[in-house]
Amino acid sequence: MTPHTLLDHLDEGRLWSAPLTANNSFDLEAAYAKALEVRRLRMARGEHPRGYKVGFTNRTIWPRYNVFAPIWGTVWDTTLTQADDEGQVSLARACQPRIEPETVFGLKATPKPQATLDNIFDAIDWIAPGFEVVQSHLPDWKFLPADTVADGGLHARLLIGRRVPILELASDAHALHTLLSHAEVTLHKNGQAVESGRGSNVLDSPLHALRHFIETLRDCPGAPDVKAGDVVTTGTWTDAWPVLPGEQWSAQFGLPLPSLAVRFTD
Repeated sequence: MTPHTLLDHLDEGRLWSAPLTANNSFDLEAAYAKALEVRRLRMARGEHPRGYKVGFTNRTIWPRYNVFAPIWGTVWDTTLTQADDEGQVSLARACQPRIEPETVFGLKATPKPQATLDNIFDAIDWIAPGFEVVQSHLPDWKFLPADTVADGGLHARLLIGRRVPILELASDAHALHTLLSHAEVTLHKNGQAVESGRGSNVLDSPLHALRHFIETLRDCPGAPDVKAGDVVTTGTWTDAWPVLPGEQWSAQFGLPLPSLAVRFTD
């Protein structure tokens, strides 16, 4: 598929007719090159990148999806919604959408090259709970890693909850890592608990996931670096659960994150 065809499927919420990996030469490097071409098309028509989605940082779900390393994609002004404790998100043209409770970081600076965890911490402005709505344009969520990279990093929507200044939570990287790794979340659908997870599921902590992402991004040919003002959502603490319009979901995070709720519409 061409970048224009990939974008058409994104815009219309249509399934692909076949995986791109049906061509054995289509690997991760080719997939990121394709995703960056789609990014340029979206910018050319007036969409603005707002940051990044990092997927498959939760090692507990890797065997379920046959993906064994994190991937990333772009978050857009057209796919990002912000709220305090509860928000509303449209599922229009989302393809096989699923929900993920995540940690979102807001950056105030670009971390230095070969950044340590302390350097990453110094570049963070705030942290917030988030709901990522992921999607797949292949039937029944059956894909190989290169397919899902070309598919936009599984990003469809992002709801960011109440932002907490980072220095209100921790004085350094070690303290933040410890807080987040021990934190837990319970995901509810229409008031009923469906699954619990913890921050350590996400590459030991969301802070480690952020560092891993920045290293991976900088190794990708043609990819832009993170910058001040970017948001980065660092991957689900639980499995990804199918969602439908009319449903209400909530994530009850333990300290240090506030809780977040969302209602889905058409």
